[in-house]
Amino acid sequence: MAAAEIRFHDRLNDFLPPARRGRTLTLAATRRAAIKDLIESLGVPHTEVDVILVDGASVGFEHCLAGGERVEVYPWPSAPRAARHLRPAPPACPRFVLDAHLGRLARYLRLLGFDCHYRPDIGDAELAAIAEQEARVVLTRDRSLLKRKRIRLAHWVRHTDPWRQVEEVCDEFDLAPAFAPFTRCTRCNGRLASVDKASVIDRLEPLTRRYAETFLECEACGHLYWHGSHVSRMQALVERLRRRHLRENEP
Repeated sequence: MAAAEIRFHDRLNDFLPPARRGRTLTLAATRRAAIKDLIESLGVPHTEVDVILVDGASVGFEHCLAGGERVEVYPWPSAPRAARHLRPAPPACPRFVLDAHLGRLARYLRLLGFDCHYRPDIGDAELAAIAEQEARVVLTRDRSLLKRKRIRLAHWVRHTDPWRQVEEVCDEFDLAPAFAPFTRCTRCNGRLASVDKASVIDRLEPLTRRYAETFLECEACGHLYWHGSHVSRMQALVERLRRRHLRENEP
């Protein structure tokens, strides 16, 4: 079987065993296999790939190798600008679907105002279907999930700490300009709307009834939110993310 040389650039090396990172690898080539399948056989999901160069020419995922070629594979955003870009451009305010292991990340993103489909019992097939049907961005720690053909736009979350995950996703999709904190229910993803205290007073605990005056109610599940110490903490976290965004985008 003929062979080609392949090299993965920048963060695509995260998907390779340490001994193979930053090296030129040998890739078995066959006219019957698309280059997408060959790349994924080495562990790199197609959703992380933005540009593929074969002997300097930009090709798509359907390209087949004959053998003897030199292949360069780039992630977004470090791919050559003039090449054919394979990764779809994310929308300015993306909607997400998260795997079952990212519950705290989902709550943080909802707090920031982003539409996040999340259920702790969601399966891979259902998640992929939702991503395709609703044009949602997949966030996952499961590398194998990203190899499903139905998934076009996704991000493999590198960090394991939930707050670092939030920072990572905000950086990846430039979310700070679209922040709309306290507009979504962190429990169910429903929209929040202001309600008069009088209309919910019979649902309040005595201390809340006495000290809180401003209330939000989820239009989907009915959960109530009001200003308390937890809101102050969340506001501080949102401001911290905004300051971080400004620092990283200073000229």
